[in-house]
Amino acid sequence: MKEMARYGLILAFICAVASASLAIVNSITKPKIFAQEKQEEEESLKSVMPDADNFEPVKSGENILYYKAYKAEKLIGVALKASGKGYSSDVQTMVGMTKEGKITTIKILAQNETPGLGAQVAESFFADRFAQKNIGDLSNIQAITGATISSKAVIDSVRKKAQELKALINER
Repeated sequence: MKEMARYGLILAFICAVASASLAIVNSITKPKIFAQEKQEEEESLKSVMPDADNFEPVKSGENILYYKAYKAEKLIGVALKASGKGYSSDVQTMVGMTKEGKITTIKILAQNETPGLGAQVAESFFADRFAQKNIGDLSNIQAITGATISSKAVIDSVRKKAQELKALINER
């Protein structure tokens, strides 16, 4: 019985040291991870609205609904994030949209789809299919052969989020 208690204490000590190590590493890396995520988001915004000089987030509480894109202090459009369920993961997309409701381009932010098939949604040839399309006219965008579910996830999420945003902007 004494030996079991000793093993229990040793195990508890090892767990405490491992937990403390993880907490220290997390506190050191958290600001760096946040800065990297912020930089990636800014690059994504710039890639979907390349003419914009700056972006202003529009929030509801702590959540960012969308970003207003300005050029020389004049509103030229908006950028928004859309997410849809693909074949094996959620596909997160950044979308640029003009004030008139035309999509400038899209950029896939995160996906974990099947390599060689569903992962093709992150390729430029697929994103180019969205360029200059009206948000109400996304039904004729051709899905990628062999990756219909992943393609539809992007198309449907972009359509849904853009229409929600257009309605929200019209209310304001």
